[in-house]
Amino acid sequence: MNDTSGIDKTQTSVINFWALFIFMLLQPVYGIISDKVGRKPLLLWFGITGVLFTWPLLSLLAKTQNPVLAFVLMMGGLLIVGGYTSINALVKSELFPASIRALGVGLGYAIANSLFSGTVPLIGAALQKADRIDLFFTYVTVAIGISLLVYIFALKNKTTSHLDKEQGHAWTGKPAESAGQDAKDSDDDKNDLVDA
Repeated sequence: MNDTSGIDKTQTSVINFWALFIFMLLQPVYGIISDKVGRKPLLLWFGITGVLFTWPLLSLLAKTQNPVLAFVLMMGGLLIVGGYTSINALVKSELFPASIRALGVGLGYAIANSLFSGTVPLIGAALQKADRIDLFFTYVTVAIGISLLVYIFALKNKTTSHLDKEQGHAWTGKPAESAGQDAKDSDDDKNDLVDA
């Protein structure tokens, strides 16, 4: 915000603090919603609204000099991103059985963060220097669009996951029917670790 909108650094810090504080408080709310409606609707919320509103939100945020409007725009973006940030770790955990969960989640996280989070500051700075910040907004929108395709075609909603089989369903706490075999497999995994 400092480099594009011209809002002074003190006001930017205050805007960021309050927006992120409210965003932090909303994370459990999104989690409760996902337990009620499933993970996929929240991810679809993020993907669809992210594709539709990233460009307008970032464009307006880059041009505004009004701190109140900047706060509202930032909160709008964070409300969209909350559909992802609040449940992404859980979604990844549900994809893998306990025996390979750390590898499955960790490797995917490392690759995605290296490719996207690691390149975003460099790409953003280079495009801003070239006075083509609009291309950065396109880059972010395309990345969200790719994730939306994954949510639409690869994720199931409200089906029994590996985590449900091992720990029980979110609100009932009751293990799924196949939990007996998974518990035995889990005990075998523990014994393997003890014997090692």
